[in-house]
Amino acid sequence: MEMENGTVEIVGVRFKPVGKIYFFDPKGFSFNLGDKVIVETVRGYEIGNIAVPNKYVEPDNKFMPLSPVIRPATEEDLERCRENKEKEKEALKICEEKIAKHGLPMSLVDVEYTFDNNKIIFCFVAEGRIDFRELVKDLASVFKTRIELRQIGVRDETKVVGALGMCGRKVCCASFLSEFVPVSVRMAKEQSLSTNPQKISGACGKLICCLNFEESTYEEAYKTLPRQGSYIKTPEGNGIVVEVSVPLEIVSVRLESEGNPIKQFKKEEVKILKGVEKKSEKDDSEEIED
Repeated sequence: MEMENGTVEIVGVRFKPVGKIYFFDPKGFSFNLGDKVIVETVRGYEIGNIAVPNKYVEPDNKFMPLSPVIRPATEEDLERCRENKEKEKEALKICEEKIAKHGLPMSLVDVEYTFDNNKIIFCFVAEGRIDFRELVKDLASVFKTRIELRQIGVRDETKVVGALGMCGRKVCCASFLSEFVPVSVRMAKEQSLSTNPQKISGACGKLICCLNFEESTYEEAYKTLPRQGSYIKTPEGNGIVVEVSVPLEIVSVRLESEGNPIKQFKKEEVKILKGVEKKSEKDDSEEIED
């Protein structure tokens, strides 16, 4: 681990195309984006792609202590990786047959051989807990190695399988979103979107992750814009805010004048007399974990 002015040298490695980035000690090697490397993990040696080339950063407990990069991947390593991919296809077929044989209410999503072939990981989805002990024994007798069955949630399933979002493009989690972020119905309300679950739910059936993308913009805007329900002063009298257009910085106000007309005003034309409390983050929240 090289140190420079109190900083530490790291590289970021991804093990899947849109997977989480893990940091390692480059051990004197210099890498470019996309280079394949062999690293040491809790599962043993693994092959991954450089997602963050060599750089110096302040020591951070989030990734300290660093595991080492063993070496740049050789042609032999790449060949083993290709062989593992082929074996995974066969393992998936065999496991699906065994699941059917045992009559288990589970759906196989993904199969992964560890680089050193010491373990095969089968990822599946199911509505509840599954007693798969007999299935594990059956698989172990076939593959003669350690078997791990991992139950994942519907968000993770969509990330692996892929799907089209309501925008017509590939879902974010399968194209660029390496980690899931918390989302809530409150975000939809603040962005003046429908709170109908059918309109703000993704292919996985959970709230769409993109609700989070513009949330910081809306939070910043509401530092100067009145919220819906606020009592404000306008050039034409006082009234209650019934709608806010954050992109246009325009508020629609139901005035107290005769007939209670609704009129629009620019942000700089109004003054908040009595605001409304922002809802707690706990309200209307949805957890990412399934």
